[in-house]
Amino acid sequence: MKLTIFGATGQIGQEIVTQALAAGHEVTAVVRDPARFTVTGPGLQVFKADLKEGESLRKAVAGRDAVLSGLGARRRGDAGVAAALTRSVLWAMEAEDTRRLLVVSAAPLGPVPERQPMLDRTMLAVIDTLLKPVYDDLRSMEEELARSTTDWTSVRPPRLLNKPLTGSYRTVVGGTPRSGRTIGRADVAHAMLGMIENPATVRQGVGVAY
Repeated sequence: MKLTIFGATGQIGQEIVTQALAAGHEVTAVVRDPARFTVTGPGLQVFKADLKEGESLRKAVAGRDAVLSGLGARRRGDAGVAAALTRSVLWAMEAEDTRRLLVVSAAPLGPVPERQPMLDRTMLAVIDTLLKPVYDDLRSMEEELARSTTDWTSVRPPRLLNKPLTGSYRTVVGGTPRSGRTIGRADVAHAMLGMIENPATVRQGVGVAY
């Protein structure tokens, strides 16, 4: 497939690019600063763009089978970037009639599972309060997705870890894995790539966790 990756210099973005190339896909990595992007390989094109300008992104998404995004705040002070930058991506995709989009969101935006232990409920509430600006940004992003005409999927992981790919994790379409507290960034990337051609995930939030 022909894939475009936004947020390609981030940890999840780099994992998506690396795994997509290993699977034989043609990959366009959209970055603001190519000097910060270290992934190389056959089938890779690096596309420099101003992510705040939708017009500049049209060439990056034109003719793509899918667009995957790891865009989002890395700290509280970055809150607001997920919704704003995703809005630019959506504008470019709709202008080019590119349909499939998968983005990274977060577990607190999903529903609380039935019979979720009280400890997990409490932890989730505390985290949601501490990182409220970040999660409000992601909620705004998901509202942008819902208003769009794209075939989007919002992938909602819990606490992210840096660990090797396992390929062993749980997914719940429209829900949240019970007591799912962590997942590795490599497995989030793996899950996103696996959902591209899964129609059950279209216009859905999908919880992912170990």
